[in-house]
This record gives sequence, C-alpha cells and structure tokens, in this order.
Amino acid sequence: MKPNFPAVILVISLASPAAALAQAGATPDKQKEEEKKKAEAAAELKRDRAKMEADHKAEMARLTPELHAQAKALTDKAYPSARAALKAALAGKHRKAGNADRDRYRHPVETLTFLGLAPTMTVVEFGPGEGWYTELLAPTLARKGKLLVTNGDPNGPVEKRRTYYAQRTKLFLERLPEAYGKVETITVDDAAPNLGREGDVDMILVFRELHGMVTGKRLDPWLAAFHKALKPGGVLGIEQHRAKPDAVPEKSAEEGYLPEKWVIEKVEAAGFKLAGKSEVNANKKDTKEYPEGVWTLPPSYALGEKDREKYAAIGESDRMTLKFVKVASKK
Repeated sequence: MKPNFPAVILVISLASPAAALAQAGATPDKQKEEEKKKAEAAAELKRDRAKMEADHKAEMARLTPELHAQAKALTDKAYPSARAALKAALAGKHRKAGNADRDRYRHPVETLTFLGLAPTMTVVEFGPGEGWYTELLAPTLARKGKLLVTNGDPNGPVEKRRTYYAQRTKLFLERLPEAYGKVETITVDDAAPNLGREGDVDMILVFRELHGMVTGKRLDPWLAAFHKALKPGGVLGIEQHRAKPDAVPEKSAEEGYLPEKWVIEKVEAAGFKLAGKSEVNANKKDTKEYPEGVWTLPPSYALGEKDREKYAAIGESDRMTLKFVKVASKK
C-alpha cells in the first residue's frame, strides 16, 4: 500500500530573462538606458571632482600671503553701512577670478540693500554653492554680525553628487580663513529640512534655490524651517528665476523657473508677508524657453560652445527679487 503523502507540484519557470524583466516592469532597452544614464552621471561626477581639485589647487596658488593680509584687513575693518561694506568686498582681491564679471547681472549691492542687510545681523545663506555671495557677505558681517551657510555632509558617500557639492563648499571656506574663518556651517539634510535654529536669525537669503525645493517636494518643509529660525519680523530674502505667469510650477521648476505670483502665495501661506518687490534682477531678454532650461544661459552654458554667443547676449536669467517678513506662527 502506497503512503498517503500530499501531492507536491514543482513548477519550473522557463521564462526568458527578457520576459522576467517585462514582468518586473523593466524591458531590456529600458534597463540599458538606465545603466547608460548612471554611467554618464558617474563619469560627469568624476570630471567635476577633477575640476574641483584643479580649481582648488589653482586658488591655493593664487592666494599669496599678500592676499591673505588684504582679506584680513577687509574683515577687520568696521563699516558705517552694509552698502559701504559690500562695495569694499566687491573690490576685494580675495574674490575668485571671474566672479566680478557677474556683478553686472546680479547687482549684489542693490539686491542686499533692498533686502535690508545690516553689518550687525545674523544671516543664514541657504545653499551657498561655490561661494559667489559668500565672498561678499562674509567680510560684511565679520566684525559685528554673523554669517551662517548651509551645507551637506562632506563625509557622505563619495559616489553621491550631494557629497561632492558639500566638499566643494568646505574647500572654499577653508582655503582663506582670514575671510571665511568666522563663517559657521549648518549641516542640513534635504530629506528632513531643519536649520537647527529657533527665533534667533535676522535674515535668511535663498538665491535661486526654490525650484530645487519644488522638484524635490520639499518647499513647504523648508519654508517652515525658515519661519522657525527667524526672529519675529525677520527677513526672508528670495531671488528666483522667474517663469511666465501662466507656467505650471511643478513643470517650470524642472527648467529652473517658477511663476512669481505662485511663489508669493506659497511663502505667505507659510507665515510670511510680502514687504517689497524689486526688478533690479529683471531681464526682458530671457525668453525662458531653452533646450536645457535656465542652465542654457550663463554662467552654466549647458550646451557648451553651441550658440554660446547667442546666450551670452541674453545674459543671466530674468529673476524676481522678493522681501518677506515673518509675521505669524505657521499653522
């Protein structure tokens, strides 16, 4: 008599690797395209790292003892106003080569005085990038004020672009301590927006950063963090690439632009009040329709040498310049 064991059915899948990928939602072509994009991104990051190291080496060679002494004199001096301090910083030889060429597009003295910068303020510069504004803010605030800049973790995974950006900022701050030694770094994580400050900041500056918050779905949390950090009546200064009025924010943000009316509504909903608008950074030549978004224009020139003269003639983007004050607790 045979044992009464339960029947066991063994199914062996003969599906091809291509069929298995299709069942998982990925075709061979799609997988190859993703692998290609990853390889291109890794190669681009490698090139950017090499450039960062070369630029750092060149800057270290340029910063002679005389330039170190000049930077110290610049930051040690007491200035009667922000305008006077900014003009002195603009003329400073500590600035990276080529940065002064962008003054005519960015109007830093007019922009910062419109926002109400004073040498005695505690100021947060959100996302300093390669330090274009930091070169001006640090000397202005060194004697009587305080400058804080946000940065990622420079000790993060080396294959991540955010780690590269954090290391670039760290190198910039460390190579000229006479100018940037008093700057305080706030390490932030975009996945959990927080400045680690509460009600003790006079001004927060957010220059050309909002579109990234929108694409990363972090705008509302960051606005809440800014509100928490500012004193009552504190200033949130925003400069942002300006989209056409009828643009869809989530779509235009991918091109680097945002509609001004929408920005104002979002910021005011976070507990701020618009205190003023300036057209100092407006550019009517900017059509806002380019192959690589706003990065097609200078200073990025995303297309390289292709039509470079055309885009150079347009100049940097059309930008809104907005001054908000903290007026209420965010609900």
